[in-house]
Amino acid sequence: MGDRERPVVLKDSTLREGLDVPGVRFSATQKLQIVAALASAGVPEAEVVAPSRVERDLKFARKLRECASTIRVSGLLYANWTRCEAELERASTVLDRVDLLMPLSEQREPRERPAKLARLLEVLAHSRCYALEVGAGFPHATQADSDFVLEIARRAVAAGARRVTVYDTNGGADPFTVGALVGRLSAALPVPVFFHAHNDLGLATANAWAAVVAGAAGLDVTINGLGDRAGNASLEQVATLLHLKAIATGVRLSELPKASRLVERLSGVPVSRLAPVVGKYVFEHRSPAHLRLPREFEAFDPAKVRRQRRVALAGGAGRTTAER
Repeated sequence: MGDRERPVVLKDSTLREGLDVPGVRFSATQKLQIVAALASAGVPEAEVVAPSRVERDLKFARKLRECASTIRVSGLLYANWTRCEAELERASTVLDRVDLLMPLSEQREPRERPAKLARLLEVLAHSRCYALEVGAGFPHATQADSDFVLEIARRAVAAGARRVTVYDTNGGADPFTVGALVGRLSAALPVPVFFHAHNDLGLATANAWAAVVAGAAGLDVTINGLGDRAGNASLEQVATLLHLKAIATGVRLSELPKASRLVERLSGVPVSRLAPVVGKYVFEHRSPAHLRLPREFEAFDPAKVRRQRRVALAGGAGRTTAER
């Protein structure tokens, strides 16, 4: 990677992706609590409008505006849906940004590439009627032909898209694939390239890192990795990793465990005790070989996330230590 001083934007999608987890429901009050936790942690943008729930989510976005939150509020609309223009008009009165999605899978309508391109450009042209920042997002980008991904992204930027997001929609990509695609787009496009990871193969954080190394300006994340199927790249993992790699995000790591506990409680989805960064056992040491120098077996100082290590004593008891 080139300039390590280049900041990376972390856009939180907990209130969109998280609601695709079976059984998860957030009331308006709970959503406001989550946004407040994100703001306290220094996360700059919250994606709160899903393309399948536009009207309902816009009502919450209006409520969020009434609370004078400083966090930028964004949402997604499907450009391939006939109601997109009407939704765009309503979103323009509430959101800071909209990303127009055009699925690149040949199994999703419109199926032909020229039709996908034509429809996206049509909606982008319509978006110029509004004082709204508009980006273009490409579901299935990691599964599609990279030449077409680059072509449609270039045309979208020429038509006014101010951000391009590539989605690993089925979670099947690997860091090498992600790095090659994001690197190609970042080198060719004059706008920020964002990457959206899914964790179906357990590679969401690794793929997010590969995207950053390749030049991504931003990443989609969720608290606790909450999201569709196996979830998304977790805010706490990605933010901590980037901090350790000396890449600025503006996120305050010390606030992440509190946000994690809040979302665990409100969602009802338990955080694994083995979860990186926020799991109960991350700083617990029991192996005899580790007990004399436990910090040699930790990826980072637990104090960064307001945690303490626990070292097992004879008989199975443990002691808490602030040793660094």
